[in-house]
Amino acid sequence: MSIDRPAIALCAAVFCIATLPAHAQQPLMVHTPQLSMDTALHVASAAIKACREKGVSIAATVIDRGGNPQVVLRDTLAAKLTLEVSRQKAYAALSFNTPTSTLGARADTPLGRMPGLLMSAGAVPIHAGGQLVGAVGVSGAPSGTTDEACAKAGVAAVQDDLDMAGG
Repeated sequence: MSIDRPAIALCAAVFCIATLPAHAQQPLMVHTPQLSMDTALHVASAAIKACREKGVSIAATVIDRGGNPQVVLRDTLAAKLTLEVSRQKAYAALSFNTPTSTLGARADTPLGRMPGLLMSAGAVPIHAGGQLVGAVGVSGAPSGTTDEACAKAGVAAVQDDLDMAGG
């Protein structure tokens, strides 16, 4: 049995041409909204200010959509440990696109034991015009509830501007 090479080449060409329009409709690049450094700094500063008003020294970490720390602030009396804890909380909030206070049931699962994720209250995702653009994690208060309240205050300080920017 001989292989009809011209027929195979023709079939391959037809297949490529048939799939080209669907592929050509896909964008060559994807643009994702990102917080400016000033906005991320405002979120972290507002979170620290909110906790200071409660008499608590904390660290606040704002991460971008890729999970990279964008701004990290530690109040004067916050322990060194708060830096890593706030980052891991922020990463968990970003990864699951939900406040970490809602992740308690997952903490005792294999997923909850993944390195770099801390499913403890104190972090919230940041949205702009409905799109996830990052997260802020807070650590250092006596309770995760207080940490989360400060994280929410940080986001609230810029939320109207983020919504108007539309992501």
